[in-house]
Amino acid sequence: MTVPQGWALLPPGDAALTRRVKAAGPSWVVKRKRGRKEFSLGVWAPADTIERLRSALEAERDDPKYARRLESARARRSAEQEQYVETFTAAVASFLAFAPRHAILQRALARAIAEHATPVGSGTVARTERIPVERRAEAATIAWLRHATTEYDELRIPRVKGMRREVRRMLASRSRELLARYRRGDAVESCPLRKALSPSRED
Repeated sequence: MTVPQGWALLPPGDAALTRRVKAAGPSWVVKRKRGRKEFSLGVWAPADTIERLRSALEAERDDPKYARRLESARARRSAEQEQYVETFTAAVASFLAFAPRHAILQRALARAIAEHATPVGSGTVARTERIPVERRAEAATIAWLRHATTEYDELRIPRVKGMRREVRRMLASRSRELLARYRRGDAVESCPLRKALSPSRED
C-alpha cells in the first residue's frame, strides 16, 4: 500500500494522542506480528492532523487542572486495584476451600496467586472481564499450579496442533487431584504447595 501524500507516521508511545488521531479521521494502524503477539509500529495519518492534535494536547497538559485530573484518576485506579485484589484473593480462597487444618496454607496460597495474577497489564486471565470472577480465580489457580508444582516449564512439547492444550489439560487434572487432598484434610507429605510458596514466604 502506498501512503497518501501529506501523511506522517505517529510512533507508538503517547496513547492519548494516538486515540485522538484515530478518532479524528482516516488513519492506518501499522502492526508487526511475532509469533502470537502483535506489536504496534505506529499510526499513519494526515501530518497536519497529527500536529494540530499534538499542539492541543500539549496545551492541555500545561494546564494545572490537567495534572490534578491525572492525579485524581491515578488515585481512583489505585483504589479500584486494591479493591479488586481483595475481591480476587477472596475468590481464590473460596475456590481452594481447604480443610481447616490447611487454613493457613490456603491464605498464603490465595495471596500468592492473587499477587501474581492481578497486576494491571499482566495479561493474565484475572484481568479479563469476559468471565465471572469465580471462573477467573479458578483458571488463575490452575495456571499458577501448572507453573509452580508441575514440570510444565521444562517440558519440550512437540509442535503438533492441540498438543500443548492436551498437556495443559493433563496437568490441570493432576492439580485438581492435588487440591482435592487438601480439601479433604489429608496429610500431604513433602507438601508441594509449601515448596512452591517457600521463595515468597516471609518466615
